Amino acid sequence: MAHRIITQVVLTGGRVLGRAFTEAYKQASASSQYAKASAKNGNSSNVYASNGLTLEEACKILNVKPPQQGKANMEEVLSRFKKLFDVNDPQKGGSFYLQSKVLRARERIESEVNKAKETEEREAELQEGWKPKVFKDK
Repeated sequence: MAHRIITQVVLTGGRVLGRAFTEAYKQASASSQYAKASAKNGNSSNVYASNGLTLEEACKILNVKPPQQGKANMEEVLSRFKKLFDVNDPQKGGSFYLQSKVLRARERIESEVNKAKETEEREAELQEGWKPKVFKDK
């Protein structure tokens, strides 16, 4: 009698674990396919790889306009950042979580502007042609 109960418990537990693993695999597979599709469509540039913060979310957090063609009013971004960062200081009763979100939003906008600036400089250099920098010894 006891062996039947033990067998039933083992089989039921095996089924439950098997179903959980198959569901986890399905979700991982779907996530992988979604990432491939978004990279194929060019949407991967909108997602900040380190924490998943999109440019739109960053602009909403700091309440600034999104960069247009890689140009943003960085003075406005920095002033909004400083104000929100100070307001959410944990020592003044603020939230560390919100403070870190504000920091990540500023970093995301800065990275977008820097990426556009680097691309612009690279294209300008290609237009001018490559000019090596020569250093002469005195």
